[in-house]
Amino acid sequence: MASQTGAIVQQSLNALMGDPAFLPNLQAQAREQAFLSLAAILSTPNKVHKAFLRITVDNGNVVRIPAYRIQHNDTLGPYKGGIRFHESVSEDEVTNLAALMTLKNALHEVPFGGGKGGVVINPRSYSARELYLICKKYVQYFSDVLGPDKDIPAPDMGTGEREMDWMMAEYKSIHPGHPYLGSFTGKSVINGGSLGRREATGKGVYFTFRYMLYDFLKEQSSWLAGSTNPFVQTALAHADKPLSIAVQGFGNVGSVAAMEAYKCSYLNNKVVAVSDRNVTLYNPDGLSVPSLLEYASLHQGDLPSDEAALSELDMKAQILGREEVLYLDVDVLILAALEEQVRKDNVDQVKARIIVEGANAPVTGEADEVLTAKGTIIIPDILANAGGVIVSYFEWLQGRETQFFTEEQVYKMLYEKMQTTLNGILPAFFGDPFPLRQNCYNHAVMKLSTVLYRQGKLY
Repeated sequence: MASQTGAIVQQSLNALMGDPAFLPNLQAQAREQAFLSLAAILSTPNKVHKAFLRITVDNGNVVRIPAYRIQHNDTLGPYKGGIRFHESVSEDEVTNLAALMTLKNALHEVPFGGGKGGVVINPRSYSARELYLICKKYVQYFSDVLGPDKDIPAPDMGTGEREMDWMMAEYKSIHPGHPYLGSFTGKSVINGGSLGRREATGKGVYFTFRYMLYDFLKEQSSWLAGSTNPFVQTALAHADKPLSIAVQGFGNVGSVAAMEAYKCSYLNNKVVAVSDRNVTLYNPDGLSVPSLLEYASLHQGDLPSDEAALSELDMKAQILGREEVLYLDVDVLILAALEEQVRKDNVDQVKARIIVEGANAPVTGEADEVLTAKGTIIIPDILANAGGVIVSYFEWLQGRETQFFTEEQVYKMLYEKMQTTLNGILPAFFGDPFPLRQNCYNHAVMKLSTVLYRQGKLY
């Protein structure tokens, strides 16, 4: 995964190398040397922190749990990125995700660098007390490198506001008398968190899709109508028509995105399929997302997985295997589960012509090439799932200024921020042959490269 991100960064640098308007003061050998420096800086993390957390579990045994904090780049500001609790966490994965955070913040003009954390556990296998100890130990082991102006963690897969509250409290106890509200974001509102933070990523995921297919196409219809760009043709083929949507993953991101689609009045879309770790539910006539949300809230986040549960909800749906959501004949597929879900071995079975990456890196590089060649639009993670870090920035600001925004203000600022990014990216995407992912990387790498050059860090 890290090599995949590095390859895309290199492609961006190659494109910028031939652009005489980019860093015009660098010429000939000096330009080549600067671009070699950029490749080295952006393809490697600044620091890799690893620890084995010592935890006494409920049965009295002592276990050692691998944990990471990767700090990729802080050119634009303090390191920023979530902490995930998952059994698949590895140094390579966390390093790649930290690099993605650097690029994501650069793309959206958020004044943070990129970082990421991980703990190698399945949180469902641990009691609340054990998870509390894991959170405390994580902060204790990495306290020297964390802080409101150093590195600001947030929730990720397997963590939420409860864990951020625990971690902030431990940071406060380790650093008495120091500012602490901005040390972690994604906290509960009563502990200094921001209204709207939990829903921000899912809302942003659906907003990017809606804005592209409704607002942007409507505003730019005159010059797009005659375009031969394959991505324009895909977008126009899906404009002003009923759309079927499938959502993989029904956690914080997927469930919120599904609900946004369910209640959207701009597009004639319906959610026909959702999935979780156990099952896919499919009804071509549409699913009642509010009913599914209520059921999941009462069953540890799980969807109904048998006919009895569906009957209890008075809901009709086919019960399919959890991966079947990827292969349904739908217009739009929102990927809000894990990495590497669409791969070389299954990409030919994917029928959706528009894919939205709510998760990080759910489409592999090889699969991306296959889909792009078909004219499939992929709204990439770096663009689509930035709602969380944008509202984390708002939370960080609120903690520093000790004043708080209403939920309505938060969503208004979120959509304005994402709209600004989309208006800067979509004209280039629909006007040149680069896929949307590459356009986003080009924009982010250009921003980072310019700042690094002006800071004198390429020598």
